[in-house]
Amino acid sequence: MTVNERVKVTIRCMRCGERFVLRGRRDKGKIDTGFKQCICSNETDFDIETNDL
Repeated sequence: MTVNERVKVTIRCMRCGERFVLRGRRDKGKIDTGFKQCICSNETDFDIETNDL
């Protein structure tokens, strides 16, 4: 896998159950999607799953 490769990210809020499907970039072992918080104002309690595009 190369640096800056795009990945599909599924983020599920563990408080309200809302699910978000985003595209992000893998950079130095981290994935950046720009996601900040859920619509329920949760900023920390998420289940995050990645799939390569």
